[in-house]
Amino acid sequence: MSTVKLLHQPVIDKCKKNDAKAQMQLYKLYADAMFGVAKRYVKDHFIAEDVMQDAFIKAFKNMKNYKGEVAFGAWLKKIVIHQSIDELKKKKSEIVAINHEVQDLTEEDTSWQVTEKTSVNEVIHCIHQLKEKYRVVLSLYLLEGYDHKEISEILGITEVTSRTHLLRGKKIVKENLKSIRYAEGY
Repeated sequence: MSTVKLLHQPVIDKCKKNDAKAQMQLYKLYADAMFGVAKRYVKDHFIAEDVMQDAFIKAFKNMKNYKGEVAFGAWLKKIVIHQSIDELKKKKSEIVAINHEVQDLTEEDTSWQVTEKTSVNEVIHCIHQLKEKYRVVLSLYLLEGYDHKEISEILGITEVTSRTHLLRGKKIVKENLKSIRYAEGY
């Protein structure tokens, strides 16, 4: 982390002074990665681009808040994730509390094992096929490393709902992966 931080620190310092060239340089350094993050949440390519660009604008406006406690990319990624979630909320996403439906889920399946023939791209593809409420929770949990408490705060849902969406999404992904294996004759 310190190598990356030191490598980009002069550019970051210039961005804090509203240097347009430095902002463009930082944008070029991080745009592809941040677009990938946005795309995990908002499926539409063009909306993901808008989300990413809005996140950069927000980051540049708030550069004074970047204290270097984490790598710049991690700080920016958090902004992109929140911007993506805000975009989903604008669409009045179907992320709703379903506490009463959880009663039939008596045991949490903690196994994430898939066959050796399953690629990361196949898993990500299956996640992208999920309903938004499952896809967002799985992405935040598996790909970004948030726990259920953090997910509940970000999405404005209960921790129980977060766990339920995770379990149901995982179950669907596993079923879809089995279907792919079956179709391929494995």
